[in-house]
Amino acid sequence: MAPTGSAGRPATRDPRPRTRLVDGWWHGTGVAAAFFPTFAMPGSAAAIRYSADGDPGTGAPGRYRVDIAAADIGQGARTVLTQIAAEALGIPPAQVDLNLGDTGLPHATMAGGSAGTASWATAIVEAADRFRDKWGTDPEDAAEADGVAGHNPAMAEYAMGAHGAHFVEVAVHADTGEIRVPRMLGVFAAGRILNPLTARSQFLGGMVWGLSMALHEEGVVDPARGHVVNHDLAGYHVAVNADVGDIDAEWVDEDDPHVNPVGAKGIGEIGIVGVAAAVANAAHHATGVRVRSLPITLEHFLGA
Repeated sequence: MAPTGSAGRPATRDPRPRTRLVDGWWHGTGVAAAFFPTFAMPGSAAAIRYSADGDPGTGAPGRYRVDIAAADIGQGARTVLTQIAAEALGIPPAQVDLNLGDTGLPHATMAGGSAGTASWATAIVEAADRFRDKWGTDPEDAAEADGVAGHNPAMAEYAMGAHGAHFVEVAVHADTGEIRVPRMLGVFAAGRILNPLTARSQFLGGMVWGLSMALHEEGVVDPARGHVVNHDLAGYHVAVNADVGDIDAEWVDEDDPHVNPVGAKGIGEIGIVGVAAAVANAAHHATGVRVRSLPITLEHFLGA
């Protein structure tokens, strides 16, 4: 057995599989790379309208209404789009009233493919640039402008993507084959991080999703009838709090002037990509068993 340091962890990492047995559990570590393409969908539109009234009776500054039919499905779009609009207009975020989630607003492309923020931000920045070109920094009441996100010509010249690496510790019970993941770390390079608080939550959420893919999720189809058998949460298992141990996410600052006007890359899915591979690599290091199918379950290790 390898010598152990603090908290029962090895003082040095032995690269050989099946060398660390602690209290009946084989332990191993694994790493995998992550990549997800960065792109923006053209066609989103945004409108900006200024009201000089501000907050009546208080003398507060005027308000900027920003309209875009984007969808915030929990990814923090409402927060970051408010920040983006404020920065593009050169005003505090408190002066921005963002309206989204209504098909009566200017058209926006879908929330998907890790492209929502980049697509919608491009339209908002275009509208803000037109607004400032037309009205300057002291607009009159009811001043307005709109903008539409076009194609990014740089996409024809540059490869664009977010990158990352996942580091995972796995424990496999020597007798039962039960697999646990006590530690996960993701490190990413994903352009400009617009809001560190919401970005970290999104990275962690993606990593949990990747853990669910690695250990639990499997669509079972009846070969006779072609129906999905486990089509509810009673039979289709997903990761829950008890499955997630010590999990953390970090990122490196990255300035990419070619991706879009705000330099942001989508982070909705880069946290998922590579997790399953890192778990499989860690399981191999722990047990010597190379698993090449998902999900990774105890029967892979029984009798190994």
